[in-house]
This record gives sequence, C-alpha cells and structure tokens, in this order.
Amino acid sequence: MKKIIYILSTVLLAAGCHFLDFDETSSLYDRDDMYSTYSNIQKMLTNVYGYMPCKDIADVSSALRDCGSDDAEYADPDASVQLFTNGNWSAVQTVDTKWTFYNAIRSANEFLESMKTADISRYQYDTKYPGYMEHMALFPYEARTLRAFYLFELARRYGDIAMPVDVMLTTEQANSIGKTSFDDVVKYIAEECDTCAKYLPDTYIGILDDEYGRVTRGFAKALKTKALLYAASPLHNSASDVEKWKKAGFAAKEVIELKSGNGTPVYVLDPAEKANNIIPSPEVILQIMRSESNSFEKYNFPVRFTMGQRTSMAGTYPTQNLVDAFQTIGGYDVTLGADGWHSADPAFNPADPYGGRDPRLARAVLADGMAFKGSVIDVSVGGADYSATRQDLGSPTGYYLRKYIIESCDFTPEAEVSGKHSWIVSRYAEILLSYAEAVNEVLGPDGTDADFTLSAREALNQVRANAGMPNVTVGGKDEFRKAVQREWRVEFAFEDHRFWDVRRWKIAADTQKSVSGVEITNAGGTKTYARKLVENRTWDDKMYLYPIPQSELFCNPNLGPQNPGW
Repeated sequence: MKKIIYILSTVLLAAGCHFLDFDETSSLYDRDDMYSTYSNIQKMLTNVYGYMPCKDIADVSSALRDCGSDDAEYADPDASVQLFTNGNWSAVQTVDTKWTFYNAIRSANEFLESMKTADISRYQYDTKYPGYMEHMALFPYEARTLRAFYLFELARRYGDIAMPVDVMLTTEQANSIGKTSFDDVVKYIAEECDTCAKYLPDTYIGILDDEYGRVTRGFAKALKTKALLYAASPLHNSASDVEKWKKAGFAAKEVIELKSGNGTPVYVLDPAEKANNIIPSPEVILQIMRSESNSFEKYNFPVRFTMGQRTSMAGTYPTQNLVDAFQTIGGYDVTLGADGWHSADPAFNPADPYGGRDPRLARAVLADGMAFKGSVIDVSVGGADYSATRQDLGSPTGYYLRKYIIESCDFTPEAEVSGKHSWIVSRYAEILLSYAEAVNEVLGPDGTDADFTLSAREALNQVRANAGMPNVTVGGKDEFRKAVQREWRVEFAFEDHRFWDVRRWKIAADTQKSVSGVEITNAGGTKTYARKLVENRTWDDKMYLYPIPQSELFCNPNLGPQNPGW
C-alpha cells in the first residue's frame, strides 16, 4: 500500500487446528478497544490482508511455485518445491498446504462480526470523521472479498473444502465441519464477489489516504472470473458442460465492460512492463507492494553480480521447455533439439536464437548474449555465467530469471542498492485470455452472438498485439485452444499461473515428465546450441489436487474422504 499499515499480529493467537481466535489476555487492548478507533479498525482489516500469498510469488526462503512446473528448475535439490517434481509428497509430508488460509477466513469472520457494533462516534467532531465513516463503510466488503479469495486459494488446491463462513465458530465446531463441493464453493465465491462489487470503488485514489493495494470492484469481478474459469476447466468439468464456460465468459465480459464515472474503461492493456511498477499500470487490477529489498536479486542474479553475497544453492531458473513456447516476432514456432535450433521463420537466425523473438521472452528470461548490468550474459561452456554443476551457484538450465528482477539492485560492499518489488496478483490481460478461452469452448474461435459480441480470437489477439505479436490465425476449436494455452504461458510466465494451468487443463501427464536446458559451446566465436536434459520428473494424476494434510484429518475426520489417490 502507498501508506504502510502494519499488521496487528499481536492480538491474534492460534486456537485449535484451524482458526485464529482473539485472546484479550495477550493484548494491551480488549475487543471493544480495537473497534472503537478508526486506526485500530484499520489495523484489524489490514490483518485480514496480511494473509495475501505474496510469499508464494517470491520469497527468499522458498522457490517460485513455477519451479514445480515445466517452466523452471530450482537450484537447491533439497528444497521443498522439489516434492512437486519428485513425487515424494503425501498427506504426511505436505508442501504448500496453505491451511493458514483458514486462519485468514477466521480473521475475516471475526472482523465482520465485530464491525456490526464498531462505534467511533466519539470522534464525530474530528475533521476526518466523514472520511473515516466513508471508508469504514467499505471495510466489510473488502473483508468479504478477501475471504472469497482465500476460499478460492484453498479450493484450487484441494477441490472440495470446508467452508466456514458467515458465522463465528468455536474450536469444537470448526473441527467438526464437513466439506462443501468445489462447485458450491465457486458458486458462493461468485455470489460474494457480485455483492461486494456493488459497493467497492474502482480505485482508492481520492478516498481518504489514496491507498494502493486494496481490493476493488474490478478485483472482485476478476476473482469471480477466475473461480468460474477453474470450475469450467476440465479438472472440474469432466462432462464438458458448456454452461460453465458461458458463466466464465459472462464474468470476464463484465470486467471488459467496466467503465469509470467518466465513461472510460477502468482497465486497459499496457505495453510497458507491469512487474515492479510502484505507480500501478492501468492494466493492473491488484498488486502487492513490498518494502525495499534486494533478497530476491541475491538469489536470482547470475552469481557473479552478487559480489559473493550468495553462498548457497538457490534461485529460479527458466527451462528450455518454457523458452520454446516463445515464438519469433513473426509468429513462427522455435524449438531447440540435440542438433540445434529449428524454425520455419525465414527471418530466424540460429546464430542469434534469442533475437527476433516474442518481446515477452526478454522480459521473463535472461539468456545468453543478453545485456545485463553493463555486461553481456555468457552461459557458454567456460563462460562468465556458465555453471557445470548446481554447486557452482549458477544456472542448471543455461537460463536465468528476468521477471521481477530489479536490475539496479547492487551488492557492492558498503554501496548496496535495494529496490521496491510489486508482485502482480491480477491484471487485465488475464481477463481477456479467460474470455478467449471460455468463448472458444462456447462458440469456437470466431463465433459471436447477442451475448458475446467479441470473438475469442479478437480477445486473444488484443493480448498479442499489446505484446507486439501478430494475430493468431489457426482455425478450429482444438487448435485455437492450444494457442490460448500457449498465450497463458508466455504472457504470465512466473506470475503463478503455469503450475495451476497444467492442472486445471489436465495436461500435466504430457508436460510434467521432464525439463530441459541449453548447452552452448563456443569455438573461436562460433556458438553451437544443443538441448540437454536437466531432470526427469515424476507425475501421478493424483497430483491434480493436493492431499488433505493427515494432521487435519486427525483433528476433523469430517474432512474426509481423502482426495483420490492419496
């Protein structure tokens, strides 16, 4: 947020297996105190925001979740993210459980219940009092939207989940609640988002403290779109119910048609970089802003630029699998084999394989020959950025991460430089791709009707045009579906989509068995490129959903049955 509000964590303590409870003995304030001043009420709401999973997007103590997909490899072979790829996870040895989202839901429920009797009327003569009241009227809808978001995060992990909403539960009640079906959870999320969108503003600029980072009308509608898209996808729509796709398409259409008070679109595509924008892009629907840091760079810069600061294996390294997804600027495919590069594009230069490519490649991946911090990346054998082994603290794939990297960060002793990271939670391009995906399943790539006047192809090509790419011309629903899936991958590389997309599309059995990198040799200035195997991986169809932690089943047997295969 523009004005940082510190999370009031000291007033909440864990209770039982699932939920947070308010313990007045642990705080300088009792409950009435916490809801008798605007400042304290604001802190209690910020506590609900505090569970937003930005640490899943990037955190020095864990890998990007993309390392659990075919888009990336993590350098440390013992990191917990490797459980996704080696198959050694279970209901006992879990990973990324995020059961703490139930704490977030409990926190939201407590806030909503307490707001019913919150009273700051003693400040009615304060000049800020009208603004306080205006803003406090929005707080319950923010909390409800956040609660819906946390329910979605749980549902996309586990499918059917316990859904404790609208009531404050005792520990005993919480540990006896049964599961709600995935479809019913999504129905609830959609209804909550519809309600909250009626009251939430398009922006908080001009409202009290001009805060960024709070949920808006657009985010509520975007969350509804995402939930309905997942419900329509093959993982949760085995019968290929076209009505589910229609609902997802309608939800995306609502966001596309959002207009501000002056009649202009609330969101538009932005050709500029969206990551790490401190002043939000007009494309960004929600982002999480962090304080200045260079920890992410310490673990993801090519090691020679860390001035000895990185001393352990870490870092997210893009794969050749991902790089092959980026076409040439002319719209032709490019692949790397053991015998070198292949492309039907007459303009493709195998001696400069990363030039003349989809511009989004250079925003996501740092590859051989690219400029970085006044130098040139060299991952050829023996080059400045080459890594023969993981222990070299270099790249096991021959590629380095570029997305979210702040190049100006510096590790020169006594002259270190940090930067402000801004992690993207939702942006408008996601809405257009959701629309394209859904409408293709309803009407095909070029079909329109009274409800969907924008074709799936037109929506997809808007995203490509914004990136400087030519239109997709493939015909037929199946081929166009593949084009949409590619676009999700390249547009949102390292924005926490690929891991989930291969699951909701149920394509992981074809995509998650191995990852590759590039091996470059340099003989007298002539470079030769070859594909190399980085890692064989394990996939089992039970991994489409997470296992319910066995510890939670012990606490609450009504969470059973366990997810299939676990």
